[in-house]
Amino acid sequence: MNNQIETAQCFSDNISQVSVTISDFSDEILLNILRFIPSHDLILNVSRVCRKLRTLCLDKSLRVHVHLHKEYTANDDAVKQLLKVISADIQTLNLNGCYWLAGSTVDQVTRCKSLVSLDLSGCRLTSVRLSHLLSSLSSLKSLALDVGPGFDLHQLSAEGKSALARLQELKQTLLTPSYGVVPCCSALRRLHLYLEASEVWREAGGCAQLMVGQSSVPHYQNLRWFSARLAPGEVNRTLLALYLAVFSMRVPEGLAGLVLSVPGPAPPRPVAMTALMESMASTVGNTVSALQLPRTWLDGAILGRVLAHGCPAYLNVSRCSSPGFNPLHVLLSAGRDLTPLRSLNLRGCGRGPLSESCGKGDEEMDTDSVKALAECCPHLNHLNLSATHYHHNLSTGQDGHLCGTLGRLTGLCSLALPVCALAQSPPTQINNQDSNTDLASRSLLLGLKKTTRIGVPTYRPTSEIAVGQGEERTDRGLCIQPLLQGCPYLVELELIGAGFSSAMPRNEPAIRKDPAACSWSYSVGDGELAALGGMKFLRKLTLAHLPGVLKGTGLIELLQGCKDLHSLSLANLGSLKTMNYTQALLEALSYCTQVRDLRLEQPYFNANAAFFEALSQCGQLRRLCLVSRHGTFQPAAVTAFMQSCSDVIMCHMFMGGTLVACKTLQKTLLDSFSVSRPALSVVIYPLLHEDLAHVIRGMPLCHLDEMTLFKSRVAEEPMSR
Repeated sequence: MNNQIETAQCFSDNISQVSVTISDFSDEILLNILRFIPSHDLILNVSRVCRKLRTLCLDKSLRVHVHLHKEYTANDDAVKQLLKVISADIQTLNLNGCYWLAGSTVDQVTRCKSLVSLDLSGCRLTSVRLSHLLSSLSSLKSLALDVGPGFDLHQLSAEGKSALARLQELKQTLLTPSYGVVPCCSALRRLHLYLEASEVWREAGGCAQLMVGQSSVPHYQNLRWFSARLAPGEVNRTLLALYLAVFSMRVPEGLAGLVLSVPGPAPPRPVAMTALMESMASTVGNTVSALQLPRTWLDGAILGRVLAHGCPAYLNVSRCSSPGFNPLHVLLSAGRDLTPLRSLNLRGCGRGPLSESCGKGDEEMDTDSVKALAECCPHLNHLNLSATHYHHNLSTGQDGHLCGTLGRLTGLCSLALPVCALAQSPPTQINNQDSNTDLASRSLLLGLKKTTRIGVPTYRPTSEIAVGQGEERTDRGLCIQPLLQGCPYLVELELIGAGFSSAMPRNEPAIRKDPAACSWSYSVGDGELAALGGMKFLRKLTLAHLPGVLKGTGLIELLQGCKDLHSLSLANLGSLKTMNYTQALLEALSYCTQVRDLRLEQPYFNANAAFFEALSQCGQLRRLCLVSRHGTFQPAAVTAFMQSCSDVIMCHMFMGGTLVACKTLQKTLLDSFSVSRPALSVVIYPLLHEDLAHVIRGMPLCHLDEMTLFKSRVAEEPMSR
């Protein structure tokens, strides 16, 4: 551009022209702008625009930390060139989830001699390649990697093992039963484990090999943080037990973080865990900063002893309540200062079963304790109250509604609630035998100008309400207003119907029929969705199991108001017997101009040409996942969509159709677009096929965990340091 940036013309009230060039901005402002540009684009493209930008791109603040996570346009050539140009300055390199990079590209990391932190999770890494990398990185203190089949610790060189001995932090994803590199890491202070071993290792006896000898026993004596997150399966449970068994021989002093996430039924509490908890609770001056244990491993005595030394910043007691043990009661009665608490997960924790049961094992939210919590924890940032029921007591009035209580937590950034928490009145009588069919059949009469029937919530968008009748919308969203006003900076919201389970779960047994909805959730419909459009800073939104949604008109106003949404997940809205909000969805997609991730799960969904044409208006879309039992798709429409939306790098579709049709479309997309999109991930498979579990194991873990599988994510992970 001949070392110039095009001049912008600014017009004042008197129409006089003022010329503004890049030289009129301070270096500080420009540097802050440049930090939002991906590193490879910044160094290889922006620096060539003009001399001013070239000079700024040499600033070390832009070169020290390189993050390529989710930078799907960073191909092998770009990454190699980037590492060649700025290798001397890089201290932090994050290649997490860059599964498309070739091994030869990963080898170029050896150029970065000053690296202190390296994340290679999801990258192609062999024992020999790892040894070569470690031998060149003498300053490395933090490492993240995957350990797959064929990994052999004995193939590491002496220099590589010496580098591991200096590590202070290790994040290790185990795709096979193994200790990985932990036995060489004698100075570890933080250990993060992700156990993703397949059940095929159970028959091969993979875990039995780890029980032989003590030479491979990990070193925990300096540990201050231990976390392990498991995928379902007996192999991963056994592997966790082996890692924890080391605590029976070496109990570290001053362990400040213990996070163990075990899906499904919890295994028996190991003997080593008792000694570990005793150490955490008895160490003088030690304040636990993060705590999560499986449901049967935590009780009032253990939690009380941990809290005796102070309140953690992260506490996850998801589904840990049991007869005689209410984690929230223990927290509030500990007599400690709770202001340090920043993230609290109370998913599935209530005060006991509902008097009028809405489903097996349903818990009623302990509203009084939540109110006390809001007073004691004014700085709470992340709160998960899903998988419980909240039925508003009308005698307390609108001021006593849960949303009013949550509105006092002005610092909330992310929140997960059951759908019934937005209901402001009890439901009208509904035929429980087939409530979804009842709603669907009645909704068909709305277009015939029939008299409104009892039990069917109706809603008209603002454009259809005459002047002077605006009270209709305000009344429907009245109880939500205190939440909107009190938490204006909420960036993540999940509304998940109690009892909801995805059609393709991973952490729970698969289901083949739809769960019953809470009767109060039928009172939450389009009016309430429209009111949520007042959350102007919302970036992530999940709506699941809202049977009260009829035409979806509220979804249009919601997305009109939340213009900066980056992630949108919709599951089982309205009737489950038919897709009754198709037209509203097509219109709503036109407002999703900033959405990067879209997940849609709905029975009988028709992914036709009209849907993909509307979806093509989402100009920032990167990842798409469609899940539909008995759903259909049009191959030509999918291909045309992928052709027009060149930035889409993930297309996962689990619907109906034959296996041949699914595989044919998948092959067509991969053959057509893989060359131009190196990060492309396409998986199209019948949802109810018996081999689906095997197909899931072959997906990139970053897409599988973040998009394809449905789960509540609020307050699930400790906050980043």
